[in-house]
Amino acid sequence: MSFLAALALASLASAETAEWSRFRGPNGGGAIEAGALPVEVGLDRNLLWRTELPSGDSSPVLSADRIFLTASEGEALYTIALDRETGSELWRREAPRPRTETLDNRNGPASPSPVTDGERVWVFFGDFGLLCYTVDGEQLWRHPLGPFDNIYGMGASPILAAGNVILVVDQQQDSHVLAVDAGSGELAWRTERPAATSGHSTPVLHRPEGGELQVVVPGSFFLTSYSARTGERLWWVSGLSFEMKSTPAIEDGVLFINGYAMPLNEEGRHVQLEPFPDVVAAHDGDGDGMISREEAPEGLVRSSLSFFDLGRDGRLDEDDWTYFQAALDSRNGILAVELPKAGLRGDLTASHVRWTYHRKIPQLPSPIVDDGVLLMVDDGGITTTLHAATGEVIEQSRLKGAVDSFYASPIVADDKFYLLSRSGKLVVLPNDGSLKPLAVSDLDDLATATPAIDGTTMYLRTRSALWAFRATQ
Repeated sequence: MSFLAALALASLASAETAEWSRFRGPNGGGAIEAGALPVEVGLDRNLLWRTELPSGDSSPVLSADRIFLTASEGEALYTIALDRETGSELWRREAPRPRTETLDNRNGPASPSPVTDGERVWVFFGDFGLLCYTVDGEQLWRHPLGPFDNIYGMGASPILAAGNVILVVDQQQDSHVLAVDAGSGELAWRTERPAATSGHSTPVLHRPEGGELQVVVPGSFFLTSYSARTGERLWWVSGLSFEMKSTPAIEDGVLFINGYAMPLNEEGRHVQLEPFPDVVAAHDGDGDGMISREEAPEGLVRSSLSFFDLGRDGRLDEDDWTYFQAALDSRNGILAVELPKAGLRGDLTASHVRWTYHRKIPQLPSPIVDDGVLLMVDDGGITTTLHAATGEVIEQSRLKGAVDSFYASPIVADDKFYLLSRSGKLVVLPNDGSLKPLAVSDLDDLATATPAIDGTTMYLRTRSALWAFRATQ
């Protein structure tokens, strides 16, 4: 059931519907129908091949016979193509790098995943912009973008929709979503996102019956839908965290999206700032009507100033302060949102949010849903399963044999959830909500990329290599 829904939506973006052609596979949901997949993996267990690669956090994407990834080595940024059956490197192309982003230590210069339609492949590097190659490695076009102003560095992956490459650019200032013609590289449309600040979420697609194709984007405070053809903002739902990194999962017409910003957004820990005029009156030593780092009160305001200084001038003005309070008021949580029918516009929060849940919410890993069971794993490894229809918790605990942190998003295939921990432990769970592992394997290498699956083969990227596993007959 979940596969059919994902497959139908994936076909809106790519002719290669059976392939894992974008970040998190069909429509970004992390779910695909597969044959018998290996439950245990390792150098001596179900290994088809292992190919050493430069480091990168991007996830592998697949065409009929190839795998595409991005990587960095020294100052070089690469797009790499491998043969799916043998793992041999077919080509490697270096991207221009006119600048170097400032990155959070959980991010890297090759974090966004490619997207392919089976004939071409598109990649995005925060240090350059968008590039397009044929699947044989011939560069077709390049579209420089940036420089960007994201405090963590860029992280959202491009997707395909309505003949365009769609990229969400959420940053401290000038956030927007843009569409570049997939064939020519020319700008098709650009829509500003004034409410969005820091974010890394990759969008998904939604086409209501009888309606137009929509690009659905999580961002600061809002889940927002745009026309894939024109970029017009269509509808939105409020209640998201002020900082979003996850990609939604969809089942039976309901979208699930989690967001975690900081501990002060957890239940019972919210803070109320003093009114801005009172702070200025007490602390504005130079009389400019703003609060500099030197003037900021000790504690939360001073330590957080760089995050909420949207003008990047080292001072907080009244607009920054208003945003600071709104950010503090937002809640870490996961929302279940009923996707609207054709023609609905505007704020749908009251009518279309089915339920919310606010404990042990992931910051980096995206949610996964299959046959009515929703699973999420937070960055510290606490895993929660819920009934997708109601938000009622089924189980919540750390995973036996894999007490670890998790950056990669879980995926589901072959009636099993697959979770890859940061130290390279692959945990396999049943899809019935139980958190008792069916198996835990250890690849003994740093792992931050989300796995890819197709047919009976699973592709796992660790810091030093790409692994392909297939169940031994």
